Amino acid sequence: MKYVETMVVFREVPDEVTLAINISNCPVKCPGCHSSYLAQDIGEVLDNESLAMLVKRNPGISCVSFMGGDAEPLKVRELALGLKKDYPGLKTCWYSGRDLQNARPVLDALDFVKVGPYVDEYGPLDSPTTNQRFYRVTQGPDGPQLEDWTARFKKNIF
Repeated sequence: MKYVETMVVFREVPDEVTLAINISNCPVKCPGCHSSYLAQDIGEVLDNESLAMLVKRNPGISCVSFMGGDAEPLKVRELALGLKKDYPGLKTCWYSGRDLQNARPVLDALDFVKVGPYVDEYGPLDSPTTNQRFYRVTQGPDGPQLEDWTARFKKNIF
């Protein structure tokens, strides 16, 4: 798995200061995607070592979000579990263009997950008609539990 760039962001995960890592080689290729260049197999290798370096370069973050990685969901899981082991207070998120069923094998490693392809006519997460869903994930005795947080992205217009 490779990443192209990173950025500290404040909107992608509510209430978190998030290091967003843009992962390349996206197989979903949503029409209208704002990051269509991520469909290419470009960038630097993202492994436990490079991920630790990125975390250390960004003090003050409270979450790491894998923006993509749909070509290798089990690698996303492996990296997220490594973060949880090495940085116990750091939360993990995955922005996937696939549906929830495809994300299930990764949920045990996550605190948050966004699922669903971008569909231009439905809009992004802050659109009232979005097809995408954002969930807070908690680990319960029967496995991962999901709480739909999508409404937290809606714009409040006064």
